[in-house]
Amino acid sequence: MVAPRLPGTSELAPGLALAAGGGAVALGAHAVVPALSPTLVAIVLGVALAAGGGVGERLRPGLGVASRRVLRVGVALLGLQLALPQILALGWPVLVVVVGVVGLGITLTLALARWLGVPGDTALLVACGFSICGAAAVVAVDGVRRPRSRGPDGAAAAVSLVVVFGSVAMLLIPALAGLAGFDQVAAGAWSGASIHEVGQVVVAGGLVGAAAVPVAVAVKLARVLLLAPVLAVLAARTRRTEAVGARPPLVPAFVAAFLGCVLVRTLLPVPTAVLDVAALVQAGTLAAAMFALGCALEPAVLRRTGAPLLLLAAGATVLVSLLGLPAAFVAG
Repeated sequence: MVAPRLPGTSELAPGLALAAGGGAVALGAHAVVPALSPTLVAIVLGVALAAGGGVGERLRPGLGVASRRVLRVGVALLGLQLALPQILALGWPVLVVVVGVVGLGITLTLALARWLGVPGDTALLVACGFSICGAAAVVAVDGVRRPRSRGPDGAAAAVSLVVVFGSVAMLLIPALAGLAGFDQVAAGAWSGASIHEVGQVVVAGGLVGAAAVPVAVAVKLARVLLLAPVLAVLAARTRRTEAVGARPPLVPAFVAAFLGCVLVRTLLPVPTAVLDVAALVQAGTLAAAMFALGCALEPAVLRRTGAPLLLLAAGATVLVSLLGLPAAFVAG
C-alpha cells in the first residue's frame, strides 16, 4: 500500500496565510473594541467567508493545518499564563469550587445533553468548553477524540455557542453580582469561576472594578489548569477503544507542552517582555485557528443548530454559573 502524500509547503501556504490574515483582523477588532472577543470575531469572519463561497480547494489544506496544529500551539502557550503559586494563593475553598465547576459542569452538562437528545460528541465539546476555558477547550478536546469522530461541524458549532453564551455571561454576572451586593473580590471570583473565555473574564472583571480583575483572572486560570487532566483522561479513554496501532499517545504532545509551559512560568524568572510576546502569539494562533474553523463550517450546519443544542448551551451556562457562585462566598 502506498502511503498518502502529505501536503507540501506550497500547498499549505495559501490557507495558512489566509488564516493568519483573518486572525490579525480579529485581533485588530479586539484592540479597537476590547469588549469584542477576538475568538468570536475570527469565527464570524470565517463563517462569512465560507458563506460567500470564498474558500476554494486550494485553501483547504492550509486552513486544516491552522484549525488543528496552529490551535495546539495556542493551547500550549496558554500555560505561560499560569504560575502555580498564583493559583495556590487562592486558597483551598476556592480551588474546591473550581474543581466542582469543571467536574460537575462536564458531568451535568452531559446528563442534560442525553435528556435533550444532543449527540454525545457535540455534547462533550460543549460541556468541556463551557466548564473549562471556552474555544480552546473545545478544539483541544476535539483533537484527542477518535479520528472517525472528528470533523469541523461539531467543533465550529460548539465554539460559536460557547463564545456567544460566554459573552452573555460576561455581561450578566457582573450585573447580578452588583444586584446581590457582592464586593469586587467576591464578584471577581464568581466571574472567574463561571465565565467561559479568559478574555471574557478580563472584560467582566473590568466591569466590576479594578480589584476584581486579578481575582477573576486567577480563578479562571485555575480552571484552565484543569484542561490538562481532562484531556489526559479523554486520551486514555480513546486509547482503550482503538486498535493498538491506531492508539493516540496517552498524553498528547500539546498537552505535555502546556504543562511544560506551566512549569517554566512557575520555576523560572521569565521576563515580562517574553510573556507579553508569548501572550500575543497565543492570542494570534487561537484567532487564526478559530478563523480557519469558521471557514470549514458550512452554512447549512448553522441552520441545523436546532433547539436542543441551543437549550444545552443555555442550560450549561446556567449550570456553570450556579456551580461557580460559591466562589463569591469563599474568596477573600
